[in-house]
Amino acid sequence: MCGIAGIFAYLDVAPDVDRGELARMNARMAPRGPDGSGNWFSADRRVGFTHRRLAIIDLSERGAQPMHSSDGTLIITFNGEIYNYRQLKAELEAKGYCFRSDSDTEVLLHLYADRGLSMVEALRGMFAFAIWDSRARKLLLARDPLGIKPLYYADDGWTIRFASQAKALLAGGAVPRDPDPAGIVGFHLFGSVPDPFTVWRSIRAVPAGSTILVDAAGPEAPRAYYSVAHALGRRSAAAGAGAETGRRQLSAAVHDSVRHHLVADVPVAVFLSAGLDSGALLGTMAELGARDTLAVTLSFAEFKGDRHDEAPLAAEIASRYGARHLVRTVDRAEFERDLPAILDAMDMPTIDGINTWFVAKAAHEAGIKVALSGLGADECFGGYPSFTDVPRSVRLLRPFRFIPGLGGLARRVLSSAIARGVRLHPKSAGVLQYGGSWPGAYLLRRGVFMPWELCGLLDPALVAEGLRRLAPLSHISAALQAGRPLGEFDRVAAMETSFYMRNQLLRDADWAGMAHSIEIRVPYVDPYFLAALPRGDVLAAIKAKEAVADVPQPPLPQASRNRSKTGFVTPVGRWMRDAGGASGDVGFSNASRAWALRVWQAGWTGSAAA
Repeated sequence: MCGIAGIFAYLDVAPDVDRGELARMNARMAPRGPDGSGNWFSADRRVGFTHRRLAIIDLSERGAQPMHSSDGTLIITFNGEIYNYRQLKAELEAKGYCFRSDSDTEVLLHLYADRGLSMVEALRGMFAFAIWDSRARKLLLARDPLGIKPLYYADDGWTIRFASQAKALLAGGAVPRDPDPAGIVGFHLFGSVPDPFTVWRSIRAVPAGSTILVDAAGPEAPRAYYSVAHALGRRSAAAGAGAETGRRQLSAAVHDSVRHHLVADVPVAVFLSAGLDSGALLGTMAELGARDTLAVTLSFAEFKGDRHDEAPLAAEIASRYGARHLVRTVDRAEFERDLPAILDAMDMPTIDGINTWFVAKAAHEAGIKVALSGLGADECFGGYPSFTDVPRSVRLLRPFRFIPGLGGLARRVLSSAIARGVRLHPKSAGVLQYGGSWPGAYLLRRGVFMPWELCGLLDPALVAEGLRRLAPLSHISAALQAGRPLGEFDRVAAMETSFYMRNQLLRDADWAGMAHSIEIRVPYVDPYFLAALPRGDVLAAIKAKEAVADVPQPPLPQASRNRSKTGFVTPVGRWMRDAGGASGDVGFSNASRAWALRVWQAGWTGSAAA
């Protein structure tokens, strides 16, 4: 796990690569790679790569980056881990390729030489990388299928710059800070900025599951090689399985994914809550032979003794599987001390990530570099209320969509009533207008603010442009384009995976983990894992969210099964309410809204965000 950045001056009239700019980009990413730093520049000064290293596989200097092929024609800077690199290495050696290291990075170099752009389809892991092909004079940017690892780029028509962090691009000093209304509106709607937008007009994210090729004419349009909806569609087209077969498929998929995610040359810990998902990971690790595993649990002083306190039950789970258990307790004073650093590390605004910040901080304090997380299980197993609420909303409210003007009229009337003091949630005004379609019902369920509320928070001209460019309902709808019909379960899974998980949970895991030099691995976020699961209706029938408790042997204790789902929560809302919060206009009954305003007021399009 690392930080990468680079510059390619692709037009002849563009200035040469500025080494100082690349050094500033590297420095901004220092926490991502405390184990080493390296640079590479082409002889003609038109290309430059930089790298920060967190050594996980092949800890020797042979694994240092940027790395070049033996003949010097290919150069790579790589962030991530390739879990099937040993298998790929054996296949390449059988073809005559020779290796100088035991790193997965060198496998990528030879795989590109062997397969070209199609190399990405063979990779199992999380990755963002750039390869410079000096013979073809082309730059390849690539990002993993589900978007675990971030990769941003800025193209001014002369030169393209890329980095693991958007703020690293800004730190270089050559990328404008002009705000992007689409990204700003997206944050206020979703609580995170939807890819490929950022809050800066000049910076874009390489879409998950895509590559971008850059030559002398500039960057081509992103090429998608993976789609969540298509993957779920292929699964939905398969024959249905019985309950017992479905449970066996689930168990086999978890064991296979955990086995792959344990590939490392350093110890692998686990972030352990009181829930089923992380407990199943720890139990499976033990079943696969992992010993003396460190399990890190986050606890909050305000939650001690109540249902949100994760520590007691997590201790029982850790003991069951022979793990060393570390409980890290956080209080309001520590949160307030860390808040400036949290906002600085936060690469783009988000209403989440606080829990990951502190559990990663605890892991770092314990000398850990790698930890497994249960992130992504709810999206796979139907663990969110949205898996029930969204389909029900569509079924009940679809008929009202065919009455012209009814939804808009109802929204205006109810919004006016709410403004006069009628005690209704602001979202209720849009139920008839939005609730009868899949994208609309999802926006109602996941949205922080609704589109009609934004003019009360932001400049109306910015809102108008942002809504036009983002087109939120069309943006959500695109995530459902599968090529074949999806069932209700898989429709919701596609939206949760493509939006909430990718743009919020995974992005937060990256910035909050890497701020403490912690690589967070997510076995439930793996295309191979998704493909090995039974289709959505079978997962729903076997109650996969509960069935995962029986995956490890011995299974999880009964107390963890009986615990009501609370999520991995923090008392941030309470702390803000006690402190007076960010705004008196919105009200603090909704902690997400209050935190969104507090984050935005930190100054995201100004110097404070850089």
